[in-house]
Amino acid sequence: MRTDSSPGTLPAREHLPATDAGTPVLDVVIPVYNEEKDLQPCVLRLHEHLRRTFPYAFRITIADNASTDTTPQVAARLEAEIAEVSHFRLEQKGRGRALRTVWTASDAPILAYMDVDLSTDLNALLPLVAPLISGHSDLAIGSRLARSSRVVRGPKREFISRSYNLILRGSLQARFSDAQCGFKAIRRDVAQALLPMVEDTGWFFDTEMLVIAERAGLRIHEVPVDWVDDPDSTVHIVRTATEDLKGVWRVGRALATGSLPLDRVARPFGDDPRDREIQDVPKGLARQLVGFCVVGGLSTLFYLLLYSGFRTFSGSQVANALALLVSAVANTAANRRLTFGVRGRGGAVKHQAQGLVVFGIGLALTSGSLAALNAATTEPAHSTELAVLIAANLAATVLRFLLFRAWVFPDRGESTVVARHTPSSPAHGTQAPYPPLPQRPTADQHVAPHPDRFASQAPYPASTPAPYAYDTTQFRAGEAADRAWGDPTLHLQPVRPTDADPRDSR
Repeated sequence: MRTDSSPGTLPAREHLPATDAGTPVLDVVIPVYNEEKDLQPCVLRLHEHLRRTFPYAFRITIADNASTDTTPQVAARLEAEIAEVSHFRLEQKGRGRALRTVWTASDAPILAYMDVDLSTDLNALLPLVAPLISGHSDLAIGSRLARSSRVVRGPKREFISRSYNLILRGSLQARFSDAQCGFKAIRRDVAQALLPMVEDTGWFFDTEMLVIAERAGLRIHEVPVDWVDDPDSTVHIVRTATEDLKGVWRVGRALATGSLPLDRVARPFGDDPRDREIQDVPKGLARQLVGFCVVGGLSTLFYLLLYSGFRTFSGSQVANALALLVSAVANTAANRRLTFGVRGRGGAVKHQAQGLVVFGIGLALTSGSLAALNAATTEPAHSTELAVLIAANLAATVLRFLLFRAWVFPDRGESTVVARHTPSSPAHGTQAPYPPLPQRPTADQHVAPHPDRFASQAPYPASTPAPYAYDTTQFRAGEAADRAWGDPTLHLQPVRPTDADPRDSR
């Protein structure tokens, strides 16, 4: 279900097709600030690992957050020496700002990032991106808090990390286990729709992105990691924690008020390939019926409690009208959000007005039933009144669902039948799919570097592809979510099971 302002949902997940030509499959971003000492060992070690273990073309992008030491010179030297390394400099600090900028302009279908200290063992990199390549998941995160993870760090950081994730679970109902591990990946089509909704430009960027993705129903894959704490980390714990708590409050308020257009990043019905084999199935009917029944059961209980309360100081007709009015407003709001998936404030007043019309029909049914009961019995028992009201409400419920589905929350702008999927047809609307994606070049092939890849930082229109230009324009929530992205897919091929990095002393 969409709001009237929704540009559409994400296309169904697919495997990414791979050939021998095209853009890199994976773009790994390393955000840095004054890391002149650790940058070169990190890039060399990561490059060697990818060269030996990743079966397709890749890129390593160094995102310099306004460093004041010799980090830019080190990055430029690495870019000149290694064809798969690119360097981009931002004049403002902020890890979230760096990731947003680089990911927005990247042409790779799989986008990842990791911290420059490489605290996370690189053996988890291929398991991290494989579910995204295969089409199984939308985002992937490394988790230091999974049961099978092996983590070496002090009690202070352990306490802070677990406390922060408990706060997320209690306040934002987050189900992912580790929000701040610097080891994440995302599909490019998902990033296109998701990043404009993320406002934070610092350390809370990860959490905000994950919370929005989870609330929109995207699939987040968690990979247990081996992680060794960096004792020389420059993260300011107190300041970061304060900013994170402010972000939790801001995101929680946005979710509570419905101001986030989550339907922009929702997956469509029929995302499961098995669903595409079934013809003439109304979109989301089964899900809507379940949601409507759950909401209806709770609102009926709420209505009966209100009726019993109002009945203590008023007649049956007045108590019925008041209880039905209050419960009808709550029922419309709950069905709007949970059953038909309408997000945001747009059209809320209209929907409530239409809901009141439906309420009027229900009032006529229940009031008529009470009038008939009073005509048949002078002083009916309270239990009898409740039984008659339940029967009348059941009849009104069926009519309410039909009116909600056909009139109050119709599925505007798209067919109500899932068409049979064919591989030759685009996965989403009329947009063209990505061209086939490349395998990693063999040893006798040479890949020329692109020295002008980051030369231009000017914004470019959505209709003009600019794979070598970065748009550093600041995005706010809801902006640029209407750009069309493809949904490339790639079939994994076997790789060597061993992965011992000679540069890794651990």
